[in-house]
Order: sequence, then structure tokens, then C-alpha cells
Amino acid sequence: HGGMPMIPERMLDAVGVSAEQKTKLREIFKAAGDDLRPLRENGRALHEQMGKLMAAPQVDAAAAEALRQKQLAAHDASSKRMLRAMLDAQAVLTPEQRSKLAERMAERRDHMEHRRDKRMEQRQDRHEHPMPAAPKG
Repeated sequence: HGGMPMIPERMLDAVGVSAEQKTKLREIFKAAGDDLRPLRENGRALHEQMGKLMAAPQVDAAAAEALRQKQLAAHDASSKRMLRAMLDAQAVLTPEQRSKLAERMAERRDHMEHRRDKRMEQRQDRHEHPMPAAPKG
């Protein structure tokens, strides 16, 4: 799917998505991924150009601003294409499937945030209470 966020198969199964609907969704995400690949490559090139520009002995402010505008346009094009893919995907699903999928996605997001928060707490605890040094000798 070329970088597009495909919905996990088990989640599609859980909300009753048919084999035909899955095929349509795969086609939508593949086409979007194919369209987004050159946009990502262009974005990387613009990022590299900005890096080179900032590393120059004299930074050309006008060139930096022009490059920033190109980066914004590239991001806007990617964002529009992703939205179109999401809208196309939603059109494949029934209102009931969309509702169930939204609930499942929210549950998944909450679960992932909970796991992230737990990891952050563990890291913080390790920094606040470092392990004692091993005894010498």
C-alpha cells in the first residue's frame, strides 16, 4: 500500500467487511500509495535542499522562504491525496461499518496511548531512580 495506512485485516473482519469491500479498499490504498511515493521522494529532496541551504556560509533568506513554500505545497498535495483515499475508502463501507470501525480505531488508539504512557513512566522512573553502581572489588 506504499505508505498509506491500510486498516488491519482483523479489524475489517470484526466490523463485517466483505471480501469484495476488502478488494476495493486494497485498490484504493494501493493507488494512493503509488501516487504518494513520488510526493514523498520530492519531500525528501526538498528537505535535503533546505539542509544544504542552511549549511551555506551565507544563508539566502529569500531562497529559504521559496523552498519553504515548495515544502508547504508538497505537504498540501500529499494531504489532499491521503484525504481523497480516506474518503474513497469510507464510501466503500456502510454507515454501520464506519461507526464500528471508528469505535475500534478509538479503542486501538487509546490502547496504544496507554502503552506509550506506561513506557514513558518506566523511563522516567529509571531516570529518577537509577540502578546503584555495582560494588567494586
